[in-house]
Amino acid sequence: MPTLSRILNTPWVAAIINRAGRSTLPWPGLLAALFTLALSLSSAWWLVELKLFDRMLVATAPNKVALPITIIGIDEASFAKLKRQWPWPREWHAQLVNNLHDAGAAIVAFDVVFSEASQPESDAAFAQAIREAGNVVLAADRDYRETEGGGGTRQWMRVDPWEGFVQAGAKPGFASVELDPDTSMRQVPFYADALWRSILTTFDKRNPGIVTDLTASQGMYIRYQGGPHTFKYIPYYQMLDPDRYLGSEWKSFLHNNIVLVGRDLKATTEVNSAQSDLFQTPFFGISSQQLMPGVEVHANLIANMVEGNAIRKAPLWWRMLMFLLTAGLALISMRHWQPLRSGLYGLGLLGALLGLAFWLMSHRLIWLPVSGAMCAVVLIYLAQGGVAYLVASRQRREIKQAFAKYLSPTVVDEVVAHPERLRLGGERRELTLLFTDLAGFTSISEAMQAEQVAQILNRHLTEMTEIVLRHNGTLDKFIGDAVMAFWGAPVLSPDQSEQAVRSAIEMQQKVAAMRLDLEQTGGPALHMRVGIHRGECIVGNMGGEDHFDYTAIGDAVNLASRLEGVNKFYGTQILCSESVAHALAGKIALRRVDVVRVKGKQAGVAIFTPCDDAELMRLSDIALRAFEHGPSLQQEAEQAWQLVLDHAPQDALAQHFLARLAQYRAEGWPEGWDGITTLESK
Repeated sequence: MPTLSRILNTPWVAAIINRAGRSTLPWPGLLAALFTLALSLSSAWWLVELKLFDRMLVATAPNKVALPITIIGIDEASFAKLKRQWPWPREWHAQLVNNLHDAGAAIVAFDVVFSEASQPESDAAFAQAIREAGNVVLAADRDYRETEGGGGTRQWMRVDPWEGFVQAGAKPGFASVELDPDTSMRQVPFYADALWRSILTTFDKRNPGIVTDLTASQGMYIRYQGGPHTFKYIPYYQMLDPDRYLGSEWKSFLHNNIVLVGRDLKATTEVNSAQSDLFQTPFFGISSQQLMPGVEVHANLIANMVEGNAIRKAPLWWRMLMFLLTAGLALISMRHWQPLRSGLYGLGLLGALLGLAFWLMSHRLIWLPVSGAMCAVVLIYLAQGGVAYLVASRQRREIKQAFAKYLSPTVVDEVVAHPERLRLGGERRELTLLFTDLAGFTSISEAMQAEQVAQILNRHLTEMTEIVLRHNGTLDKFIGDAVMAFWGAPVLSPDQSEQAVRSAIEMQQKVAAMRLDLEQTGGPALHMRVGIHRGECIVGNMGGEDHFDYTAIGDAVNLASRLEGVNKFYGTQILCSESVAHALAGKIALRRVDVVRVKGKQAGVAIFTPCDDAELMRLSDIALRAFEHGPSLQQEAEQAWQLVLDHAPQDALAQHFLARLAQYRAEGWPEGWDGITTLESK
């Protein structure tokens, strides 16, 4: 009989495969487009969009400043000339403000935080200058400081200007900015009292009608006028004696200017950028190797808002529509793939996308992220071309892998129709997981013939499987006499936890019936434990390239398995986690059992067991609350659990807690008791 390999390699079968590769449906391109769409929506891809944004911004920047905005730089030259370390005497700042006030500056804003008092005479001079000028804005910021309670706890806290300066008339402005994931400064801060907004609010009161836009929202980006030092800079020391250093025309030059004062230290990557107030901007690495002083970032913000030319990101639906149109045109033009023709179509689409994005940014101040659509064009070209060259061998490999992994003809037909599903990987899902185990079955099987063990085990697993499937669960695997199943994948289920718990209850009923049958014929007494937990898992095809299973992995799986074993400690049959109880929302009555800390975990997990006796649940809850208080309510706990046992003499949980209380009375409570039972064994 000919082998599968020989059949697949016969000329007529190869011809069929080749014709399939020339199908008019461009499924490789479709998959490439869908993959690219998912990729383009990821946070990692967003960095690519930001880099393209940077290049368009640099290309469209005017590289000049048309507005009267001047920066007074606290720079190396000033440190050398003044021969003082920071902080400088505040009399100097007062002199600076007075000089600028004499020149008729519209606003004087310090991108420097004066959060604490210094020398009284210095502070008084600075406050007097602020009061007389009436147009001073001081920066507020945030700092990583120890909390007022002490104890070594530190957190980010807002730091405002010293109240003496605020009382003198200084307007605070929050200077902190938010960086993008690649540490570049692009977005417009939209705090209510952002430094740029405080500056322009003060400016607008003195010069109404000039400022175009004082509103800002998320999704607005800075349109930088140029790279570092595009704005006019004056060294700080020169403004302390402007007649000497700036000439006789300095007052006319600074008249009605918005003047910003801030650090302008050497803008190189060797300098600690956090201490030097330096920021990476879109120009870094493209047209400049220097970081931009923070004060110049604020100058760009002010220029944007005065002229109303901040860049706004296009709505998401624009981006999605552009992606779909581009991908659709690429699929249509490359459906019958040819290297040159398809390449020219692709280049045309790429050029059109870049041209549109460039025009929108330069003429409409709108940023349309297009790198995802551009990537789709490239990947569709590669996918269609790859199939055209490799379809025969690829299809043969996929069919061989399919026959090796699946035995069911129905499954094989489905896989052949959709070969893209033959891949490893999983997705993150919230599942409800169930583990069962027959108590002591290993010892039972050692005392029986192998045939009897197989007969009992097969009956048990068959019945458990039927229950899982009847409640729309997914049977994951058998682990000896244990069963692992889950709900919520591959089909989503809004009532997955209820289905799992009802399955567990029915399983215990089925095991009880089987136990009676076996005991009547002299067989073993079977008892089963069940653990149920709901949590986030990775679910999908897991394994090797040649053999894999559809399964779930993650901490939630481990906890469900642990809860199955915890039944042994409490004498219960079914234990559910708090997440399961919360999902049930009262649909199934549950009795609170305890709060446990399983081995390997620090946090406690509340556990529950199904119960249809309302009075038992009430008495048990009272007793458990007393127990959780520890030695302070030991006698009350003993009395409460005795009431539970009086109500239900066979209650294993009451017996368990009374035994523990007796042990604690004799040996003492666990050290550091916090109401949570720590379980040392798995």
